[in-house]
Amino acid sequence: MTEPGTTAPGTSEITTRKVRHIDACLMPDSQYQGVSTGLSAVPWPYRALPEVNLEEVDLSTTFLDRRLHAPVLIGAMTGGAEKAARINRHLAEAAQRLGVGMMLGSQRVMLERPEVRATFAVREHAPDILLIGNLGAAQFGLGYGPTEARRAVQEVGADALAIHVNPLQEALQKGGDTRWHGVLGALGRLVPQLDFPVVLKEVGHGLDAPTLQAASPFGFAAYDVAGAGGTSWARVEQLVRHGRVLTPELCELGVPTAQALREARAALPGAPLIASGGIRSGLDAARALRLGADVVAVARPLLEPALDSAEAVEAWLRNFIEELRVALFVGGYSYLGALRAAQERGS
Repeated sequence: MTEPGTTAPGTSEITTRKVRHIDACLMPDSQYQGVSTGLSAVPWPYRALPEVNLEEVDLSTTFLDRRLHAPVLIGAMTGGAEKAARINRHLAEAAQRLGVGMMLGSQRVMLERPEVRATFAVREHAPDILLIGNLGAAQFGLGYGPTEARRAVQEVGADALAIHVNPLQEALQKGGDTRWHGVLGALGRLVPQLDFPVVLKEVGHGLDAPTLQAASPFGFAAYDVAGAGGTSWARVEQLVRHGRVLTPELCELGVPTAQALREARAALPGAPLIASGGIRSGLDAARALRLGADVVAVARPLLEPALDSAEAVEAWLRNFIEELRVALFVGGYSYLGALRAAQERGS
């Protein structure tokens, strides 16, 4: 459907914008320049006598009622163009081989232009993975409802739906959705009507504590903090729109990933959390888990490998997961539950 008062752009315009998003994300200027995730300052224990065998460190976990071989999701990236279809296929094939999850890019284009649905259709390549669909929160303030949410899940065979909040990105995007009054209430009415898990996520500027507290009664199954410090989608939109970043200070706004995790865990002590936003290594992942994340999501580091092949994506992820395994090993943790228990004790 099309929002009230607007005309849906043509397929070629949407496709061009999706491709330009991919190209912009590959540019160094798409990354935060002055804000870091804060994860490097999170202490990680080192045990000279860990009393753990490396090969026996168990990274498996359950998230959204699905078993994962490691606490890792491939983060939301793209869709809607031929290049995006190739990226998604390679990501899905790698996720299937490794037993990790995957979140799709925003599916609004798919709902409004069914001819691009195939660019999101990855189930045939990954029949067993945790697959999470994705729609923008702003759309639910402009007319979307349970029908669109169900379509986003059912038409790609997803297990859950992420609803992303991205006001800064929309404010800097040409023709972006800037009418956010009433969106909170729309989500409060929507989520209880859905019979699949729904995740509230940011896109890289961080979920703040007041937003988490406001959304907590709605029944979200998990929260993706998507903190600042990695890709700035405000920067991406200015690169796409102007070819350069015109308001660099504005584009640095956000809640750094480590801070967002701490605030989320304090605001919602028992809620499942996804850590994303500048996760670049297995040690970053370990530190995020130490702060209370249940799983981590990685996107930007996988974009270039995904343009190449599923094997390139798999190789990057294998190295990432092995680094996470080594971090747990030297910390003296034989499985994720031991790390979580230590985190809860504050040790």
